[in-house]
Amino acid sequence: MPVFCCLFLDFSHLLPALDGDAKTMNFLQEVVDIMLAYIVESFDRSTKVIDFHYPNELLQRNNWELSDEPETLDDILISCRATLKYAIKTAHPRYFNQLSTGLDMVGLAADWLTSTANTNMFTYEVAPVFVLLEYVTLKKMREIIGWQEGRGDGIFSPGGAISNMYAMLLARYKMFPEVKEKGMSSAPRLVAFTSEHSHFSIKKGAAALGIGTESVICIKADERGKMIPSDLERRIIEAKQKGYVPFFVSATAGTTVYGAFDPLMAIADICKKHDIWMHVDGAWGGSLLMSRKHRWKLNGVERANSMTWNPHKMMAVPLQCSALLVREEVRLSASCNQMQACYLFQQDKQYDLSYDTGDKALQCGRHVDIFKLWLMWRAKGTIGFEAQIDKCLELSEYLYNKIKDREGYEMVAPVIKARMMEYGTTMVSYQPQGDKVNFFRMVISNPAATFEDIDFLIEEIERLGQDL
Repeated sequence: MPVFCCLFLDFSHLLPALDGDAKTMNFLQEVVDIMLAYIVESFDRSTKVIDFHYPNELLQRNNWELSDEPETLDDILISCRATLKYAIKTAHPRYFNQLSTGLDMVGLAADWLTSTANTNMFTYEVAPVFVLLEYVTLKKMREIIGWQEGRGDGIFSPGGAISNMYAMLLARYKMFPEVKEKGMSSAPRLVAFTSEHSHFSIKKGAAALGIGTESVICIKADERGKMIPSDLERRIIEAKQKGYVPFFVSATAGTTVYGAFDPLMAIADICKKHDIWMHVDGAWGGSLLMSRKHRWKLNGVERANSMTWNPHKMMAVPLQCSALLVREEVRLSASCNQMQACYLFQQDKQYDLSYDTGDKALQCGRHVDIFKLWLMWRAKGTIGFEAQIDKCLELSEYLYNKIKDREGYEMVAPVIKARMMEYGTTMVSYQPQGDKVNFFRMVISNPAATFEDIDFLIEEIERLGQDL
């Protein structure tokens, strides 16, 4: 195969340039070759997870500056190689740093196709297949939650934080719809409740919606990180006595640090008793619903008013893929967020206007996130996702059993983490929690990880910290 030379070509030679077909195909083939080589390298355990450099070093190693004149396509390919050279190999079997890890080949193919289609999710008119796939998939997810016949509503958002904020927005609108037009001055002092171990997005959502972070009341968690229902009810009653209006409880299914599951059934009883919207932040742990063996951890989720579920975490769908599922019918989301822009949502279109979903979203432009999940689901089936999730839990139990009685195993997290990144052999996050000092937060969601990778991590931590 002849080597394609881009040395004297720039973007103006590519499509839609006249006779740009061959040049475009050759250029894109070069890019694909770069990506394929990176993919193969990412799964090679003999390679580094990270080629770490401090920011000032990385700035000096390559010319990252933007110029007035166009670079040649050859320079563009060099930039592509350099970008991947210093990228974190999140697909590497020994990358355990974040909740989102791994690289699924079908999901990757779907991402490429989505970018090629390059359309917007706001109307059926411009995204007919993608809009239908979102409809079908959200219905399936609602069925799995346990809502009768998959009824309800939902939308894919830019991430779990936004999904959680959507839930808070809907809960407020349900109780005080006038706030949409008149603002927070038309409502009494609203308060929300969440676990002290919950994700920061609950407070961030309260800030963004004008409710205020001080109106988010943090409920005590037990020694395993689960919300204590008696403390929740005590704080609700206390808030009512002060003249506040409780409107939202966010339970967590899989906390960010401990991976704890709040007691959803007990929380649902309290929310029903006090007529409060119950939301379940299952961004991390929601995927356990796909497993017959482990879904019991979410018993009671079917009683929630809404749920956040991020397939880009334990289901390993490429970022981003986050769903908000809502038990109430479509009209609540539409009424809450719609602005009825006549240049997009004309009422005299020739098809069922319920498929124009854009007015339910806060965004106008909305990325096609659904195709990755849908295509992976087609490829794996529900049983394939179930096996993948069961494997993650099996690896987690294996790790726990390996270290709980390991003699002389005391970890000094920040120092070891720094050495870990400099060597580049593996990667795992750390942080404090409450009165506990820094500890490693082990995340297992990479489908490529094996028992041997867990063994390697334990031994590598010992090796990197042996002189401490």
